[in-house]
Amino acid sequence: MATKPGERKQQILETLAKMLETPTQEKITTASLAARLDVSEAALYRHFASKAQMFEGLISFIEQSLFGLINKITTEETDGMTQVRRIVTIMLLFAEKNPGMTRVLTGDALVNEDNRLQLRINQMFDRLESTIKQSFRIAQTQTGRTMDAESQANLMLCFVIGRWHQFAKSGYKRKPMEFVQQQLNYLNGAE
Repeated sequence: MATKPGERKQQILETLAKMLETPTQEKITTASLAARLDVSEAALYRHFASKAQMFEGLISFIEQSLFGLINKITTEETDGMTQVRRIVTIMLLFAEKNPGMTRVLTGDALVNEDNRLQLRINQMFDRLESTIKQSFRIAQTQTGRTMDAESQANLMLCFVIGRWHQFAKSGYKRKPMEFVQQQLNYLNGAE
């Protein structure tokens, strides 16, 4: 039975993401991906020009998912501090629900791959930090509290990246959401 256009491409990306979920950190080759899909390597290259292009597909999925949810938060929620908490929570939940994608976010899966992939992840981090900074600026206006929105946003991003690393390095045992509400209270200066 023939697959619909785009269906095989999606299947390749889903299988790649699934393979990234194994905590052994083995390098994924096009040969191992093709074997998992029970197709030839040539069949992979009919849908993607390179392995880097496959990873770009995963990064696009991550960006669309995260920024789609974040845009919904910033549109629906007017309280700046609530926006920050929800954005951080979404970033952590995304990783928890997509362990293979966490290895892409942390760069583990991109080692020895095309350098532009890590640059693209870095650009995404800049966008995430900028979005969080904007929420802190809203909070500052609303509360009248003096805060350095830029350093606070950087702290939140570093916190999230650290939780992602802990999750990946623990073989997905240390969940990103573990203790997050208490830790966000500490990070935001609350009791």
